[in-house]
Amino acid sequence: MLDLLIIMFERVGMIVAVAFLLTRFRFFQNMIHQDVLDRRQELTAILFFGLFGVFGTYFGVALDMQTLQFENMSWQLANDEAIANSRVIGVVVAGLLGGYRLGIGAGLIAGIHRMSLGGFTAISCGIATIISGVLAGYFYKKGKHISPLLAFTIGAAAEALQMLLILLIANPFEKAFALVQTIGMPMILANGMGTALFMLIAYNVISDQDKMTAMQAQKTLRIADQTLGYLRTGMRKDTASAVCGILMNELQPAAVAMTDKTDILAFVSSKGTSMQGPIQTDLTRQVIQEGRLIVTDSFTHEQPGVSSSGATVIAPLKTRGETIGTLKLFYPSRKAITDVTIELIAGLAALLSNQLEIAEADHAHQLAKEAEIQALQAQISPHFLFNSMNIIISLIRTNPDEARKLLSSLSFFLRQNLEGTTAKMVTLQQELAHVEAYLMIEEARFIDKLKICIDVDPSVLQEKIPPLTLQPIVENAITHGIKELDANAMVHVSIHESGDAIHIIVEDNGVGIAPERLAALGKDQVESGKGTGLGLYNVNRRLLMTFDENSGLAIESTPGKGTKISLDIPKSEVNGYDGNDSRIGRGR
Repeated sequence: MLDLLIIMFERVGMIVAVAFLLTRFRFFQNMIHQDVLDRRQELTAILFFGLFGVFGTYFGVALDMQTLQFENMSWQLANDEAIANSRVIGVVVAGLLGGYRLGIGAGLIAGIHRMSLGGFTAISCGIATIISGVLAGYFYKKGKHISPLLAFTIGAAAEALQMLLILLIANPFEKAFALVQTIGMPMILANGMGTALFMLIAYNVISDQDKMTAMQAQKTLRIADQTLGYLRTGMRKDTASAVCGILMNELQPAAVAMTDKTDILAFVSSKGTSMQGPIQTDLTRQVIQEGRLIVTDSFTHEQPGVSSSGATVIAPLKTRGETIGTLKLFYPSRKAITDVTIELIAGLAALLSNQLEIAEADHAHQLAKEAEIQALQAQISPHFLFNSMNIIISLIRTNPDEARKLLSSLSFFLRQNLEGTTAKMVTLQQELAHVEAYLMIEEARFIDKLKICIDVDPSVLQEKIPPLTLQPIVENAITHGIKELDANAMVHVSIHESGDAIHIIVEDNGVGIAPERLAALGKDQVESGKGTGLGLYNVNRRLLMTFDENSGLAIESTPGKGTKISLDIPKSEVNGYDGNDSRIGRGR
């Protein structure tokens, strides 16, 4: 019995080797990770584990009941022969990993094969093999792993069941009893242990693979987080150098380089060397031309300070399907470049390419945003010109001298207006001068019935604001607010510091705004019988695009009592602009 136990444990060693190899197959990994296999995966698993049971039969040892001698298995058994084998392991593992269908399917293949070999235990062993698949399938639990102890118990129980069926079915009973006495305990222990080891190794190896995959994913995400801030600004020499440094630190190759289509943008090596210049190798040009990753067994001889012996991975960097450069990683030998390494580098190249594509999209969005702002600013110029020319025309006959003064003010205003369509930001001082040029024209029209009050904190005059912001609001107050008043019309402009912002208020005591128009004013282009309807909409749109949603216009109005329009402009240290103009104060 001891000799047989040793032999059986030798066979278990083969089972362990097979278990390790199994972890490399995709269908086996799916069985570990998934509760449901597709039809093809299921049939593959049944066939594999069924053949694994057949394999366990042939690697058993034949016992001659006449001589009680063990011999290597042959293709057929004599009537007096039986087999001490590990067939049950493959069937039980199939049931534990895949349930009834896999267990029964594998049991049928291995069991029918055992019956075909003959011997006085053929029927009992074949039936026991099929029942073992049913037993293992009973213990299958979706989403749960089988513990090694439970696997041992089930494998041992399946083998004990086979011994019982041999006693019940095999004839003669005396021979069956002698067989069970000889092989029963060694097979129960060895096959129970083999089942436990099979499951343990399978789970551990795949768990290690999962851990490695998780570590690679974590490393990739860490690299993505570190490189995003650089590549979002575009692929330049400084950003490429920073990215190469990050990859050098995370991946630990011999060197890292990035190129565009023609030049080496950055090169960083473990020896601290760096270089720039034109691309010097045909392999790099080939990657740019073909847009596919290349692994070469030698360095490309354009890297000073790096040994010429080694291997290089060159991956394309693409935007919108076009290769715009390469990512190159250098290793001391080809052995250091595994399939996992190549897959990781390919993924990183795709990641960096996506970041570059996002950078291009951001740049295009910014250009479009600036173009829209300029277009909105340009729309205000004809809007004001239309209203101003009407005022001057009305004065030409009645007061030519005043008309000349107003034309001079209009000339100044339009010059400032033209500069405003090209400037991104102006100082509050410049914007107020613009407003005052407009008010000189309006005061000539309203004579004594209009009172203008400008209350400005001199300390905020150099803060920045989008051009043509205040004038349309003041114009709106005069044209739509106080125009119909016969006397005591008032427009009050207040500009003061408020925390991290500059708080601006333009208030009038005019006719007010109807509630049904108030909700849309500034947010949509509204129909206007006295103008183009673009003034407040354009101002609000530009404020939101230049700053944020907190900088839009806030409009309060009560019909018959007046309108108040307020806005907050972030200070220069917050919005990123500062001014260098000399400070002067104005008041009216």
